[in-house]
Amino acid sequence: MQTSQKHPSSAGVHFYHQPVQGIYQMLQSNLCHDSSSQGTSVSFETCKEQYFTLESCPAPTTCFVDCDDSPSYASVSSKRTPFSPQGSQSCYSDHQQSSDNTYGSPISGLSSVDDGHELKHKLRELEISLLGPEQSDSCGCCVVKGGLQGSSQLAKHNWDQIAENVAQFDLKGVLRVCAQAVSDDDVPTARGWMDNVLGKMVSVSGDPIQRLGAYLLEGLRARLESSGNLIYKSLNCEQPTSKELMSYMHILYQICPYWKFAYISANAVIEEAMANESRIHIIDFQIAQGTQWHLLIQALAHRPGGPPSLRVTGVDDSQSIHARGGGLQIVGERLSDFARSCGVPFEFRSAAISGCEVVRGNIEVLPGEALAVSFPYVLHHMPDESVSTENHRDRLLRLVKRLSPKVVTIVEQESNTNTSPFFHRFVETLDYYTAMFESIDVACPRDDKKRISAEQHCVARDIVNMIACEGVERVERHELLGKWRSRLSMAGFKQCQLSSSVMVAIQNLLKEFSQNYRLEHRDGALYLGWMNRHMATSSAWR
Repeated sequence: MQTSQKHPSSAGVHFYHQPVQGIYQMLQSNLCHDSSSQGTSVSFETCKEQYFTLESCPAPTTCFVDCDDSPSYASVSSKRTPFSPQGSQSCYSDHQQSSDNTYGSPISGLSSVDDGHELKHKLRELEISLLGPEQSDSCGCCVVKGGLQGSSQLAKHNWDQIAENVAQFDLKGVLRVCAQAVSDDDVPTARGWMDNVLGKMVSVSGDPIQRLGAYLLEGLRARLESSGNLIYKSLNCEQPTSKELMSYMHILYQICPYWKFAYISANAVIEEAMANESRIHIIDFQIAQGTQWHLLIQALAHRPGGPPSLRVTGVDDSQSIHARGGGLQIVGERLSDFARSCGVPFEFRSAAISGCEVVRGNIEVLPGEALAVSFPYVLHHMPDESVSTENHRDRLLRLVKRLSPKVVTIVEQESNTNTSPFFHRFVETLDYYTAMFESIDVACPRDDKKRISAEQHCVARDIVNMIACEGVERVERHELLGKWRSRLSMAGFKQCQLSSSVMVAIQNLLKEFSQNYRLEHRDGALYLGWMNRHMATSSAWR
């Protein structure tokens, strides 16, 4: 990552041996191995009264988007597809479309945090660069127990010097140093970095790392200001209306392929698995608007010999009801109308409860039905054994296995934030969402107010939850595919190999997006990536 343009030091500020800029470059290059370009810093002052001003919304897994007028995924081409952006090309700028950009997201699954010794060493160098070796030793600013223990004197006497040189700092490096101080319960140092440095470096309308930094800073503040279940609630949330939330989610749905990747791959897998079945039942554990099944309904309508009957059970929760503007009867009526227009016999059944509350009595499977189960970005919300002895994550998988489904599709973020210690989780969140914000950045101008609102209402809440919350209040608990594979195997599932037609369907989808998206078929699953960072995986099980 490149640092911001150099600015001359203020008079009277003496840096011993090497400039702070170099220290932070080393912090970045040694701890992240990331070549992303930070760009020019956008400064604004964060006051104490502004600590909890982040506007939030339900988690992205409650995204509701309309896929109407969507031809079958089998016919997706480089022309405009049902899942392609409607007019989104107008948001692109020539320099942003280039595949030769400087974004370089870290490789998924590789933690950018070592055992902590490298960070301690670089922090020590930073102290010396600011104070000189004699003053640094005499003021007690030594690195002890993984952080800047005893560094309150640094905060007292030298934050003005640090603040005057903010433009020379690397934002990712500062975020890590601040997070390490929070992890070590070094409150004076953490507050010093937040109030004197980070508040001047982040911006919701800046480049990707500046925008992400604004939400990470909000999470760090919330973690310091509160504890337990007060952390998440301490945010001064302004809930958007249903119409507003739908519009925000539609923006992200159109400019990024993450949800389309989930829906198209699930549709393709289920259609193949049900090719010879006359009665099909789909249980969708995140039904949302339900329009993701339009593709499958259209494909079934064109089946030689006539369409099979289709029954859909939709699992829902209170957050989804708000975003949709009503209960599951809305979904059922819309899907029924669409199926009728296609000539497909259809029935809808609702299960208006959270996924972790589902028990056998909520699910009805009739004799003679071929069952498919879809988990689109939802399993990571299920609390596991690290949260509760009930372990709903594994309990739900075992319950589904007892239903004897013909196929189960799972799409999840390829990230590891479930059981990691706080600092490791912070760095993983930083790396993962840097890639996500980069992918958003190439699709819309940075000053686009709708894009800013979409990020604030539909992404920021997840980030704050992962950083600020612990225990049952931390609902964003991602795991890598390897861990999901272990859980599914223990529940009795066997992985299904994805056919080439599923791969082709996603390849055709990605033709409508930046060339920096990557698709890899490995170990029987599909990996969707941004540059060299895996973002999501799609797999099938039986």
